[in-house]
Amino acid sequence: MLLKRPRNVNSSRAAAILYGDWGTSKAYVLGIAFAMAGYASFYLILAMVVFTAIVGINYIWVCKHYPDGGGVYSSVRHRNRTLAVIGALLLIADYTVTASLSTFDAFHYLDFQHPEWWAVGTLALIGFMNYFGPRHSGSLAVAIALPAVLVVLVLAVSAIPHLGQVHTVPMEGGFKNYWLGFVGIVLALSGVEAIANMAGVMEADKGSSPDHPTVHITARRAILPVLLEVTVFTALLGLAMHAIPEMSRTAHTEDMLRHMGDFFIGPWFGRVVGLVFAFLLFSAANTAVIGLVSILYLLSRDNEMPRAFSRLNRYGVPSIPLAIATVLPIIVVLISPDVTSLAALYAIGVVGAITINLGACSTNFKLNLARHERAIMMATFAVALCVELTIAYEKRHALIFAFSVLAVGLATRGVGRVLHTRHERAERIAPPLPEPVPLPAFHGTLPVNAVLVAVRGATDTLRFATEEARLRNAALYVLFVREINVSVPAGESIAEDTEARRVFEAAKQGADGVPIIPIYAVSDSPEDVILDQAATLGVDYVILGSTARSRMVRLLKGDLITRIAERLPEEIKLIIYG
Repeated sequence: MLLKRPRNVNSSRAAAILYGDWGTSKAYVLGIAFAMAGYASFYLILAMVVFTAIVGINYIWVCKHYPDGGGVYSSVRHRNRTLAVIGALLLIADYTVTASLSTFDAFHYLDFQHPEWWAVGTLALIGFMNYFGPRHSGSLAVAIALPAVLVVLVLAVSAIPHLGQVHTVPMEGGFKNYWLGFVGIVLALSGVEAIANMAGVMEADKGSSPDHPTVHITARRAILPVLLEVTVFTALLGLAMHAIPEMSRTAHTEDMLRHMGDFFIGPWFGRVVGLVFAFLLFSAANTAVIGLVSILYLLSRDNEMPRAFSRLNRYGVPSIPLAIATVLPIIVVLISPDVTSLAALYAIGVVGAITINLGACSTNFKLNLARHERAIMMATFAVALCVELTIAYEKRHALIFAFSVLAVGLATRGVGRVLHTRHERAERIAPPLPEPVPLPAFHGTLPVNAVLVAVRGATDTLRFATEEARLRNAALYVLFVREINVSVPAGESIAEDTEARRVFEAAKQGADGVPIIPIYAVSDSPEDVILDQAATLGVDYVILGSTARSRMVRLLKGDLITRIAERLPEEIKLIIYG
């Protein structure tokens, strides 16, 4: 049996991941806006949150029409693969700067000296932790987002009595300066691309069929609450910022929220704001690293990057993309250790990716968009295109950065295609591999007596399970779960998984009369697959092999056998071999 990759990202986890990007925008957008326009910055902030809300609504529609992945690469590749790759590379540039900007600003909120070096160390630590494929990143994002929302609420309530002292002035220079100021703070939009990329692993809407799932309701429930919080509180805090008298434009560019906590409540609350938002920024950096790894893996699986980019370590993490996702943000933060300049690098990547995505979707007349959806999407595309062109013209260092990422990425794509062609030629010349073990769909009633063994290789555990099934006169389900810790589905299959094929072949050869039913699954959570299959198939026994894992791995991932034992139904017995 072939199992589809589970859709296990619910709306609350998706919302927390989105809040990690949109919610953190308050940490630096307010300060950057004030540095650019002083007491005229509220009008820029208001325009920015309106644009953010419109983009969010557009992406709800994108997820509705692309339930298997609505990120720029997934939604554009069926129209023009080169344009899709360019969009993906711009998103890679965005994720890179998001990780750099988030960690760098986090240490400003913690009031550390030399924040760029602390950011370098933190990015290296994030890369190291992700090597092991840490679990429950969505749950961690929820745990971090909740206190951040509470802090923002307290700060907003404390600022309301001061709104009578708000001081705003019109911006000099007319529309041109308003536009340039608006372009300068169009930040924190990559979260919607991350949400769209995860559409393929989002929980399907109730009532939708497994063969044709929809995620419109899940996406809407994830995006709308975050959209509401960000628009209302960013605008409110942006207005309250103008109640602080005689504030220097650049004094608190990096830690405006902490300064507002100091002013409206007291230094102790300022420290609380600094600590909470520092952890929220760390979470945003971690999400950016995971997103960067996922995009590179997806490109490799589609033969748009070298095959080596899709090779997984023993914990299901693509090793080369993880190294790139760790090193690139470190280089960026060392070259450009300044929040304002990092913001420009950030904007050109994410706005470019969103422009390509919305432009391709709105002009795709095969897509069943409602008339008002298409009109609003086209208008949003037009505004995003103007923003992107303005950034490219006004921020030369951002243009150089974007072109550098595109040049290196497209060159790597070219090399990958040459290597892929050579590999295909070698496969045609080489003797054919044995046919994979067929995975039949199970028909009729389930076996009365059944044993499930979950294995990672043709080990003694598999032989022990076969003997147990023989002694108990039972059928043996052989479950192989390919653990892949990326946030996008990439069409993995047993035809390419030689290790799984060897396991099933070994099970078949050693069966000696025992009915063998192979099951192949791809998941980022093997324990959920094991538990789900044990309950669904109604087995009598589950057999697992003990593993000798280091303390570090147990700390980051926990103990698989213990978690399964705690959640396994009482009527199913667990046997641990080894």
